[in-house]
Amino acid sequence: MLDRKRVAGLGRGLSALMDEGAAATPARTTLPIADIVASATQPRRRFDAAAMDELVESIRTRGVLQPILVRPLPGRRYEIVAGERRWRAAAAAQLHEIPVVIRELDDAAAFEVALVENIQRADLNPVEEAEGFRRLIGDYGHTQEGLAKIVGKSRSHVANLLRLLDLPDDIREQVAAGALSTGHAKALMMAPDASALALRAINEGLSVRQIEALARRSNPGKPSPHNAAPHGAHDDPDLAALEARIAEALGMTVTLAAPKPPTGTMTIAFSTLDQLDLLCRLLEAAHVTLAPR
Repeated sequence: MLDRKRVAGLGRGLSALMDEGAAATPARTTLPIADIVASATQPRRRFDAAAMDELVESIRTRGVLQPILVRPLPGRRYEIVAGERRWRAAAAAQLHEIPVVIRELDDAAAFEVALVENIQRADLNPVEEAEGFRRLIGDYGHTQEGLAKIVGKSRSHVANLLRLLDLPDDIREQVAAGALSTGHAKALMMAPDASALALRAINEGLSVRQIEALARRSNPGKPSPHNAAPHGAHDDPDLAALEARIAEALGMTVTLAAPKPPTGTMTIAFSTLDQLDLLCRLLEAAHVTLAPR
């Protein structure tokens, strides 16, 4: 787990990590490309071929303008923390050395830096981002709330992305490839046969709203994946707006029903233990007794 100073550095991005504590670490330097290895835990798995070709040509012409961040390994070798795409392109351009900043980082800090840097550069697809979140929670003990602060996103963004990992493998692959958007994926969560509907969405070019309508038709008892009732489900627009606000704040599915105002019910559906834990902590903070009487 990182201390507050290092978390603040993560939030500011790679430049902050390069400048922070410069007196205690080596200055920017160059290293042989052959002495640098990629990280096995790199959050990014896909590298667009056309974009890589453009970067290779740019590096041939102008060189590597921004150093990559590495950490030392035994045997005078170095592991990439951030900048693998530039390292790959420099190798393809047949450069022998690359500018680097060397930092001493443990496994947790290295993975966090890599994830934050990729997110800030918008280099990750939604599935890669979600898998990175899951690893930080599962391997390094972050909560969704704490993780949201580190990566500079809302807690609901983190929670909603994690839900993508509950989808079948084939749908996650289509989202990762860009054939389906995150909105499509959320809508597919409503469908009893999500894979079949995903193929239809791709083949017919269906919109998110069209998928939602088809999913509701085949599974009418399941709430909308947008954490609010479908448009028009409430006669009272204020109630619908309130439902959407609560759902967005919690990052969970929320349903409000008020058949006889001012009385009614609110249902909050959680899909992970982290979400349940968050609800419990919010209720405890509001001085609600959770222990059975």
